[in-house]
Amino acid sequence: MKVFALNASPRKDGNTALLINKIFSTLNKYNIETEMYQLAGETLRGCTACRTCFEKKNMQCVFKNDCLNEIVQKIAEADGIIFGSPTYFADVTAEMKAIIDRLGYVNKANGNFLKHKVGAGVSAVRRGGANRVFDTFNHFFLINEMIVPGSIYWNFAFGRNAGEVANDEEGMRTMEALGENIAWIMKKIGGGK
Repeated sequence: MKVFALNASPRKDGNTALLINKIFSTLNKYNIETEMYQLAGETLRGCTACRTCFEKKNMQCVFKNDCLNEIVQKIAEADGIIFGSPTYFADVTAEMKAIIDRLGYVNKANGNFLKHKVGAGVSAVRRGGANRVFDTFNHFFLINEMIVPGSIYWNFAFGRNAGEVANDEEGMRTMEALGENIAWIMKKIGGGK
C-alpha cells in the first residue's frame, strides 16, 4: 500500500511538509509506503476546460510543460492521497487549485480512477482561514467518490515561520491521529485496489 502526498507550499520543507511528514511517520509504522512531491519552484497553469483529456482518454492533461502529468501518474498508482497547502487568503495556493481542477478533469475523463482511494487534506495556517482550505480539499475528495478519514480536530496546525507548526501540540496530535485513521481505513479496504 502507498500514500502519495502533494505539498503545494512554495516553501520546500516548510510547515506544510512538516505536517505531511508527521502523518508519514505514523503510516510508516504500519508498513505503508509514502512519497511526497513538493511543488516549490513549479509553475502551474489552471484548467482551460479544453476537454482534450476527454477526447484522448490517455490519463494526461494536454499541457505537457509542467509537472501535472507526472503527479497524475503518481496519484493513479497510490492507494491514498494527502493534499497539503498553506492557507493563502483563506484558501489553497493557486498551484493547488490548478492541480485540483486539472486532476479532476483528467480523473473524470478516465473512468474516475480516484474512486475509493483514501484522501486527506492538511493545512498550515498562521491565524485563520484554514477551514476553507479543509473544505476545498474535502469537496474535491467527495465529488471524486474518495474515502475521507476524520481526526481528533480539523486537519491543520498553527505556525508562520518554518518549523513553528511543531509547537502546536494539538495540531501535531491531529496529524498523528489522521495517520492512524488513514492506515486503519487502508488496511480495512485492502489498499483501495
